[in-house]
Amino acid sequence: MKKITHLLLIPFCFALVFISCEDDKGGIGGETGAENEILVEANISGNEVWSSNFIYILAGRITVLDGATLTIEPGTVIKGQAGTGSNATALMVARGGTLIADGTATAPIIFTSIADEINPEQIAAGDFKSPNLDPDIDGLWGGVIVLGKARISASNSSGDVSEVQIEGIPTSDSNGLYGGNEDNDNSGILRYISIRHGGANIGSGNEINGLTLGGVGSGTTVEYIEVVANQDDGIEWFGGTVNTSNVVVWNVGDDGIDTDQSWSGTLNNFVVITPTGHCFELDGPEGSYEAGHTIQNGTIIASTDDGSRFSEHLINLDNNSIVSLSNLYFFNLVEGQVINRIQCVDGNCPFSGIQLLVPDGNVLEDFVYGGVVPAGIIEVSTPSVGASSALFAWTWAAQVGMLNGL
Repeated sequence: MKKITHLLLIPFCFALVFISCEDDKGGIGGETGAENEILVEANISGNEVWSSNFIYILAGRITVLDGATLTIEPGTVIKGQAGTGSNATALMVARGGTLIADGTATAPIIFTSIADEINPEQIAAGDFKSPNLDPDIDGLWGGVIVLGKARISASNSSGDVSEVQIEGIPTSDSNGLYGGNEDNDNSGILRYISIRHGGANIGSGNEINGLTLGGVGSGTTVEYIEVVANQDDGIEWFGGTVNTSNVVVWNVGDDGIDTDQSWSGTLNNFVVITPTGHCFELDGPEGSYEAGHTIQNGTIIASTDDGSRFSEHLINLDNNSIVSLSNLYFFNLVEGQVINRIQCVDGNCPFSGIQLLVPDGNVLEDFVYGGVVPAGIIEVSTPSVGASSALFAWTWAAQVGMLNGL
């Protein structure tokens, strides 16, 4: 039987159980058959609160519309139904929409698959691990997409454009547009969030990222984020100005960190663990607008201890990338992994404090494209840079020992 919280969310539904209804304030649909599950079938069009007393099941691509606010309480579990292509499930925040997902270290907000048996009671007990899914199972649902009004660098055959459609969302859905000229735009708060088992294929080998940030402005808070086992990238920024900090990306199927279209924020204090794409895919501007971003204070585990899972390039840059990289520590390297395209145009990719633990039998030059090591990249036996891993004790990765010794 539903608690009174549910009735407050559905003012026009009078039956208590086994009935489906929609109010004019949001996407709450009805019962799923389990007492504490709520099916979400429609977009969020007003102000809505999702309570940690329930598990919310995304029945499709659910959008927080322009002018609407979705507040998700700490400790809440959101699960996406299975689906690919146009049926891929995701939570998307449109331009002008607001997501207040403000978890805590003792009650993080979990986005996962309907196949995951994790529940709010488990989170309340301090156990944030999936009870039944391994941390390398991906592609079971979509992911989380936040779109804003900040500047991007994009163009088409006619020249520069200030807004484009986010990848993974069909052009028939205008809620997928992002970009503008409001660099201080505020899409809300994403704090203490773990996003798991996502990246459903939407067609032609194109998958949804764990967390997509398209044109998100600096007024938005994005910190304490974990992405586990996403089939595509961990986090991808498409332009925008939002700063992001305290991030763990673990076992993703493509790039750990991906930046595009002149994102001009900072990524600070993070860990990337064994992506199967590049650890960093850092692309340059796609239009005449040029802005750079900063990536600093990170620890990167490039392969598993036994070498059975490993990344491609350590850092992959375009010739026109604009990014400053500092205080990054790479270890568990395997042959073939390199810092690629180290000579950006006009020196727009400075390195500072990039430290590599080179395996026995190799030299530093083996891990830099062309064997020419630029200033700022050194070999170490003991790192003096990297992430402050104590801030990640709340993550699934920490609870199973993946961050031990960092």
